[in-house]
Amino acid sequence: MDPVGRLRERRAELESLLARLDDDDADLRNDRADANADDEHDPEGSTLSGEWQRVEALRISTRDELAQVATALSRVDAGTYGVCERCGTPIPDARLEVRPQATTCVACASVA
Repeated sequence: MDPVGRLRERRAELESLLARLDDDDADLRNDRADANADDEHDPEGSTLSGEWQRVEALRISTRDELAQVATALSRVDAGTYGVCERCGTPIPDARLEVRPQATTCVACASVA
């Protein structure tokens, strides 16, 4: 699949994942609102607080990757996709295949 197609597919995957994580967050908030939920002393399993932190970290990571994908798609529209933002050389196809939202060539990425 071409990198642009992979970007669009990844955007759809990330949007779906974010919706599920938002649902998980809402469920955890609802569970947390239960005044009788004393999960901090439950020796089995994770606490609501721990699970909430895990879900929030995943939400942040997913939003970050979604922003990267959106930026890459904007670069496609602008005609600058596949060109290194630092040095202006073409980003190798193999790099774009592995990381279609890449904004730098391999040489510049290794410097950063």
